[in-house]
Formats: sequence, C-alpha cells, structure tokens
Amino acid sequence: MISGDETAVIAVDGAEKSFGAVRALDGVSFSVRPHECVGLVGHNGAGKSTLVNLITGGLAPDSGSVLVSGMAEGEKFSIAGARAHGVRCVFQELSLCPNLTVEENTRITHPALKGLGWRRRARALIAGKLDAIFPGHGIDCTRMIGDLSIAERQMVEIATAFSESDTRVRLVILDEPTSSLDAGLAAQLLGYVRKFVSEGGAVVIISHILGEILSTADRVVVMKDGRVVSERRAAEFTVETLVGAMGSVVRARDARAPSAAAGEIVLTRKAPAGSGGIDFVARRGELVGLAGLGGHGQTRMLVGLFNAGGGDWVSPKDPRIAFVAGDRHVDGNLPLWSILRNMTISLLPDLTRRGLVDTRAEAEIAARWRERIEVRTKDMANPILSLSGGNQQKVLFARALATRAPVVLMDDPMRGVDIGTKQEVYAMLREEAAKGRTFVWYSTEMDEICQCDRVYVFREGRIVAELAGAEVSEERILSASFAEAAA
Repeated sequence: MISGDETAVIAVDGAEKSFGAVRALDGVSFSVRPHECVGLVGHNGAGKSTLVNLITGGLAPDSGSVLVSGMAEGEKFSIAGARAHGVRCVFQELSLCPNLTVEENTRITHPALKGLGWRRRARALIAGKLDAIFPGHGIDCTRMIGDLSIAERQMVEIATAFSESDTRVRLVILDEPTSSLDAGLAAQLLGYVRKFVSEGGAVVIISHILGEILSTADRVVVMKDGRVVSERRAAEFTVETLVGAMGSVVRARDARAPSAAAGEIVLTRKAPAGSGGIDFVARRGELVGLAGLGGHGQTRMLVGLFNAGGGDWVSPKDPRIAFVAGDRHVDGNLPLWSILRNMTISLLPDLTRRGLVDTRAEAEIAARWRERIEVRTKDMANPILSLSGGNQQKVLFARALATRAPVVLMDDPMRGVDIGTKQEVYAMLREEAAKGRTFVWYSTEMDEICQCDRVYVFREGRIVAELAGAEVSEERILSASFAEAAA
C-alpha cells in the first residue's frame, strides 16, 4: 500500500528516467489526492509526457517509485494495473480506432461490456457521459470515429475516460484536453472537471492555455528540464508569474490597426448566394483570423481557399499557397520519415537539381529552422514520432514558413505548443507579414485570434461579422459567435 500520504491517489517519489543520453526526468516527486485538480505545466520537452507515462504504467522509472493507492505490496505497476486502480488518461495524441464506431471504441476501453446486447449498453454508457460533459453535443454513437471532426473525436475520448463500467474512475489525466475545442465546449469540460473533483475524484490537467489551469486547478506544478521547479496553490499564481516560473517572459498584446489595409487583394471568396453572409477578402501583408465556434465552416473555408489557389499536396516549383494542417496525424505528419524530411518536403523543388536533392542545403535549412523555432531534438534524422506533440506541430509550421509561398493558410497550427514558443511565432508572423506575406489563421484560442489584423467570425457555415483593429476583442468575437441568427 502507499506509504507516507495515505490519501494520495498516486504518489511519484524521486523518479528518474533517461532515454539514451537524454534525461527526461531528474528526481521528480509528484502526488495527487482525491478532491484535487492539479495543473501540470512546462514547456514542450519539460518532462510532462514522461511523467504521465510513468503514472499510467506505460513506463517504469530507472530509479524512484510510483505508487497507487490500493496497490498490494510487491504488485507490479503496469498499464492494466493503472486502469484496474481507476487511473485514466486522455493523451494529446488521440488513441481512438478510426475504423470503428463510437460504441465499438467504448467496448475496447470497457471489456466488461460483453455478451448479448453489449452494443446497446456501450452506446448508453458513452452517450450518457457525453450528455453529462458536453450537453447538446449532437454526436451519433453509431458513427465511425474517422467520420467525426477532430473536436468530436476529442469529446468522445474525454467521455470515454470519465465513463465507468466495472471499475470506479479515481484519477483522470487530461493532456491538452481543450486543444481542439471551442470556447463553449472547453467551458463545459472544465465545469465537469470541477464537478468530478467536488465528488471525490482527482484530475491532472496539462495545458498551455494557462488561464484554464489557473481557473480550474487547486494546485499547480511547474516542470522544466525534467525537474519540478515550482509547486504552489493556483491562487498564488498569475499568468505572468506562472510563465516566469516556466522560464519565459510574457510580452503584452497591443491593440493594433490593420497592418496592410492598402495592400492589394490576394484572396477572395464570395459568400454563398442568399446566405446573408459576408464575403471573405485577404490583402497582402495581413494576418486574417477565422473565429467562431468550432465546426462552423472555418476549416472548410481554408480548404476551399487552398484548392481555389491552385493548391496541391505535391509542391509546385513556385508555390502560391502553403498550408499548416490542424490534424497532424491525418493531414500533416509523414510518420515513417525523419524530422528533417518532414520539415523539408515542401522545399524539394528548390533543393532538387537534375533529379537529385542537395542534401547539404537541405540539412542547413532544417538546422536553421530547428534553431529558429526551437524543435527539441539532438538529431534531425530521428523519426518525427520521436518528438512530443508540440514539437511535431513546430515541424509542420516550419515546413510551411520555410517555403516561398506568399500566402500561408493555418488550421489551428499551435495546438500543444508552449506559450514561450507561441510568442516567438507571433513575432515571426509579424516579421513575415511586414515583408508582404499573408496569413489566414483559424484558431480555437482567443489570444491567437486577437493577434490578427482582421477577424471574420463564423456561425452556421457563413461569415456573420468582420472585425478590424481595436474591434478585435474577446468580447466582440464571443458576442458575434453566440448571437441569434437573423430571421
């Protein structure tokens, strides 16, 4: 049984873990108690994912211990053991089987659902939990996971983690749980987390959206370079002091007028006839944001602009448009390739002479972007999947930015990227825009949308508001997002 703090659901004591020459954890101690929500924060590569894998039984520490309340003396800790003791995790990299339905995925997670009528019971279990966490979700549990949007998939994964069949859920770890959810869905989830905790559950929430951490967690643990560097009650932190503990400096966001209102138009898209929507226009040197509730047409707009601009997933010699995918597993990563090749694939026309790739120039470009955007790896020849989720997203971002394309379309490109890197990317975007590059940016994060010169707000598949300069604010965007549709 657990020694020391008898009330802890899980206790990690002095854990060390290395992968070759890389020390991922360096003497980490961490515990979570019932009735407690703990925020776990740190930059990409700080050691959070390794710690989570220890807690869920996916890894064993090289030294130190991981103990779960209820474990028998000498019991070997494993993934199955963690589940048996009520530990659940929603990983940033979603793990649902795309070729199975929602109810079939539920059966995989809950093997007690067997015998005649298991589909009906699985459907009732997952639908009930979706209703509890995300009222009005509208998800048909007989649909294939692969047919759902990334937000819907994330909702199903979260509901699956909180659902109970034969084992009581005691601890749920949420790794970037709102990265694909709009503000309304995120608020529903965080409200349910507080309810679950008030009823005796325990939650660890990992998020780069620090406002969510401070508003939801009771206690915050900060990691850096494989160590716990700060641990305090959430009420004792502000966003600024929390970022400072992580090792970054917060730069204030200034309201700004559109940077290139007089620039020539580079992209247009007419609103459907009779829709009552607003036409889309983007000018040279602008950052144009696409906002509104998730799933209301923003990604469809980006894909339409890409296709209309002569977009092709095979890079042309003189690209007009580059695209940063939001779902890196479906539209971004080449999982069998190296980090370097994933980063430079869009540059091959520029790097190829007489059918041969200039590998020296390729390596130099990749090294320059690795340093500029701080991809955490010692060897660019490593597989892309060896990186954390946030670092994989950096590679996709660098892939687009390294091209000569004058227009860059971005579909929620900063999911899982730490706040320090985000601020550096914001500065990079401004620098590129000042040179005449145009960015069209869909994001589920309000701080990112408020970086834009102009913002189009979507509702029910059409643009219902256009905001510019000082008009771009959270209040104005939310007001337009939730306003009643015109009769």
